[in-house]
Amino acid sequence: MKDTSPSNRLSITKTINGKLPRLPFVDIKESILGKNYDLSLVFIGDRRAKTLNQKYRKKDYVPDILSFPYDKNEGEIFINPYQAKRRAKDFEMDEKKFIVYLFIHGLLHLKGLRHGSTMDTMELAHLKRFYK
Repeated sequence: MKDTSPSNRLSITKTINGKLPRLPFVDIKESILGKNYDLSLVFIGDRRAKTLNQKYRKKDYVPDILSFPYDKNEGEIFINPYQAKRRAKDFEMDEKKFIVYLFIHGLLHLKGLRHGSTMDTMELAHLKRFYK
């Protein structure tokens, strides 16, 4: 499945089986990165997530999200919904809410934020706005 619209500058690709949750990805992306940021969002499984993590981050575990900025106005986010489902309980969230949280987290990294209190505050504010 691929959804590409030149008006929203977001492409969503799924390389796994199953349905994706209906979430306001475009609205969240535009709120954090703006309308002119070109973003690719890819939903992947455990094997590909681990391979990407090993290759680009030299980490040997299955991540729930990976963010790659390509330049000031272009980047890519990979979300592993299988790992997200396993980890959602650790964050006291259901799977759908945790995917929104991960997407926000990845967008903030693409914006240049690093882990810390500022990022935590922004994540919660955006989560409250986009997931009721």
